[in-house]
Amino acid sequence: MEVDIAQFIRKGGIHTGIEGSTPEEVLKNACAVLPFPQSVSPDAFCNALCAREEVMSTAIGNGIMLPHASSPMLKEEEEQRIYVVYPKTPLDVKAMDGRKIYVMFILLTQNRNSHLNVLASLQKLFSSQNFRTLLEHGAEESVLLEAVRKETAEPSA
Repeated sequence: MEVDIAQFIRKGGIHTGIEGSTPEEVLKNACAVLPFPQSVSPDAFCNALCAREEVMSTAIGNGIMLPHASSPMLKEEEEQRIYVVYPKTPLDVKAMDGRKIYVMFILLTQNRNSHLNVLASLQKLFSSQNFRTLLEHGAEESVLLEAVRKETAEPSA
């Protein structure tokens, strides 16, 4: 199933300058300002994200982190979203590639299948050097969404 990553990001938004020196601090500060569907408690979501990070870091390399809850927190498919969060200061999470985390794509999905489809779509985006460069430079929402559309519209080789 193809996922509309641009739509998910549009729903979640891009949030810059989030304070914190650890992933947990950034997540807590982000959850205080993120636009949540009415059905989701910001505190419960934040606790689920932090609990997942305690089990194992969601850093995937290249300065990117994919925080997500271990179990679905949504009932309605149309409420799914991705929050793009830029910490004010890059985070040292001892990632395998040694890079500090400069962006988080926080996932709020309805079920395991949707979650896996989102991850697959994001992996395709993250494999693009052009897309990663835009992320590193903190591209504004319109530029980032256009890049998502362009990268996801190109046929796979």
